[in-house]
Amino acid sequence: MLAIINKIITLILVPIYMCPWLPCLNVVKLFNQPKELISLSEYGVGTADDPVYLTAHRGVTARAPENTVPAYEAAVELGYYTAECDIRLTKDNEWVLIHNSSIDTWYCQTGEVSEFTLAELKTFSYKWGVNFWQEGLTIPTLDEYLDVFVGTSTRPQIEIKGDNYDLLYKIVDSVKAKGLKEQAIIISFDLEQLKKIRELDADIELWYLIDEITPKTIEEAKSLGSNVWLSPDFEDNTTESIQLAIDAGVPASFWTVNTVEEAKMLYDMGIRYIETDILCN
Repeated sequence: MLAIINKIITLILVPIYMCPWLPCLNVVKLFNQPKELISLSEYGVGTADDPVYLTAHRGVTARAPENTVPAYEAAVELGYYTAECDIRLTKDNEWVLIHNSSIDTWYCQTGEVSEFTLAELKTFSYKWGVNFWQEGLTIPTLDEYLDVFVGTSTRPQIEIKGDNYDLLYKIVDSVKAKGLKEQAIIISFDLEQLKKIRELDADIELWYLIDEITPKTIEEAKSLGSNVWLSPDFEDNTTESIQLAIDAGVPASFWTVNTVEEAKMLYDMGIRYIETDILCN
């Protein structure tokens, strides 16, 4: 049934949706125009000697749809410190870039990522995001994402989605094959996934995604060994909880910080690493 529904969508609804001579595409374009980035340096947050290190959340989504190659090319061009992506497994066990388990939000199709092969996903069209209508835009594989960062100073930051543990080795192997082991960061909300990655490689940098900083999450991060960061939700933390990490000597990068005021508050507390949708240096 799913295949029949998607065949109808592909043959009938997608051409209607994407047709430049019909009103639908032009209306949707109005909501997906490029956005102006907010420069922290123009507001006095960070200096050349003591900068803010910014992560582009799902790429530079002010320039292209999230988790797409153009969004990461923009991150490299604009000099972001890191550019975060989300990866999930396809039906044929390939890691691809998409945040949600369902493809409904971003593509002119319906269903779960895990129900489709890579070849099938590559045929689907984007239906939302800045400049989503550009030609040739398809769901990237992990390798295609990593290729963007080879020979650059921007660091790939890979968030593992889903509860798979058996195929984590493919992530580490891909990073090493691209010569990006020293550059890449692997992140997850799942402590056990990070432990598995640490078993696969003793040195690769890990960021433990959490909501609130607590003594427990600090100890969990420390249990992963060296080269480990906390990556807390900014909205779930107070100056008191942030100070816990500072006092414990555990480095932290906060998500998702989208105003100058939020960035300045963290900067004044000594935090230099933040993830953002809209800020730039």
